[in-house]
Amino acid sequence: MRVLMSFTLQIEIEREDDGRWIAEIPALPGTMCYGSSRTDAIAHVQALALRVLAERLEHAEAPQAALSITFQAA
Repeated sequence: MRVLMSFTLQIEIEREDDGRWIAEIPALPGTMCYGSSRTDAIAHVQALALRVLAERLEHAEAPQAALSITFQAA
């Protein structure tokens, strides 16, 4: 039997005083990215989150199940 693990990662987004956007996924420490637009910041943080998750899977630091990941911008 194959196990499917599904979860949603919440993205928090703010605009800095200098006009840049910053996106963060609190559930994954260290995943914080800037972008020149809201869309840019979200794309950067999603890519970083996938790299972090891939590293955890590769080093057996995450559950060894099939994953379904959804991002939700706040």
